[in-house]
Amino acid sequence: MPQLSSAGLHRGVSQLRLRASRSARLWLLGARRALGYVALRARHARALRSGAVSRAELDQRFVVRTAEDVARELGQMKGVMMKAGQLVSFIAETLPEDARAALATLQADAPPMAPELAEQVVEEELGARPRRLFRRWEAEPIAAASIGQVHRAVLRDGRTVAVKVQYPGVGKAIGADLANAELLYGVFSALALKGLDTKALVDELRARFGDELDYRKEAANQQLFHDLFAGHPVISVPAVVAGLCTERVLVTEWAEGETWASFQATASPAARATAAEAIFRFAQACVYRHGTFNGDPHPGNYRFQPDGRVTFLDFGLVKRFTASETAKLWPLVDPLLAGDRAGTVARMVDAGFLPADHGLDPEEVWAYVSAPYQPYLVEEFTFTRGYLAEVLGTLTDVRGPSRRVVEKLNLPPSFVILDRLVWGVSALLGQLEARNRWRAILAEYRDGSPPATELGHREAAWRAAREA
Repeated sequence: MPQLSSAGLHRGVSQLRLRASRSARLWLLGARRALGYVALRARHARALRSGAVSRAELDQRFVVRTAEDVARELGQMKGVMMKAGQLVSFIAETLPEDARAALATLQADAPPMAPELAEQVVEEELGARPRRLFRRWEAEPIAAASIGQVHRAVLRDGRTVAVKVQYPGVGKAIGADLANAELLYGVFSALALKGLDTKALVDELRARFGDELDYRKEAANQQLFHDLFAGHPVISVPAVVAGLCTERVLVTEWAEGETWASFQATASPAARATAAEAIFRFAQACVYRHGTFNGDPHPGNYRFQPDGRVTFLDFGLVKRFTASETAKLWPLVDPLLAGDRAGTVARMVDAGFLPADHGLDPEEVWAYVSAPYQPYLVEEFTFTRGYLAEVLGTLTDVRGPSRRVVEKLNLPPSFVILDRLVWGVSALLGQLEARNRWRAILAEYRDGSPPATELGHREAAWRAAREA
């Protein structure tokens, strides 16, 4: 039997300490939540007896504190745990406004690493310190996220670029997170987000997050989308500087523009409508025309230009549908949009969403599964936060009129990332209060129908010029 070296023993002890430390943080998070609930019940009894406050008000206060607690813990931990928080924060439309605000902190900046650490990673990956590689290097990061942070720099040829640098040791941190599946399930439960199949989502994320550690894969993904949408009238993706991309360093063109928060706060109704349509068209084109899409559409991944263009960022988590997957999924949408109850149920069985012996009334199934498709069953529709909260409430009401459907329904694992995209985009459109002919726009991508809007005509002209 091989002997463990002193170095190997040291590494093993360090990994155990790392896992124990992170596990302890999650355990404490759960314990605080449990203790908070005990205290809440005690306050309920006292406050309700005195008439000083309603039960709903106390419940809301508890949710807000829980959300803030989760945001603080995940923000400190980085890695998968913070990424998991980001995933749910922008679709948590059923939470109170203050709770959404607390979780929204996970969409933006995490505590950055020290400048010398970032420079050390660059040197290890590219063979020289940043100030030797670039004409100008900004040591202060302009953004920090779950597994890396972004610095602004200027190449020797004068181009301004974004340099994403991976945190040292993040691979170990993510490995520790991925090994704690049950704790990941617990964190999602702690967020009290009812509109998510947490186990299926966590399992899919555990299977895919490893790819995000290799920035060479992200570089290939981003360059693909840059090429697919080059010259588009309102969609842009920064090009990759291929010679400077490694496993832990990614260099791309710099993207100017307003952040989501700034744009949402100041944009005119016309600008918001254009941005919403651009986001929707980008998603549909990726899914239906290219079979490849970005599975992480949270608000931090957009920049908004004064001329109406939207720049799309962060392509670490990209899903590619196989021919067999699309052969099962796409036929399901046709009867659903046509209002064909029996046809919809039959296709759901074929795709694995329902067992063959489900025993459900097609009308009952239709009433449930058509709820998220309301924007595509009418000529015009306005997305709102209220609409999204209502639909999520309907879909997750396990004791409601659709409880029999909920008990039988299954989401095939290969569609979990698509589900994230659909709900993520719907949440963004809800925040922008976007009104449009969504059914007709969707038909452009699904059926090759004529352009339904002015932007659709511009896109059609762009495609024709590319194909000429």
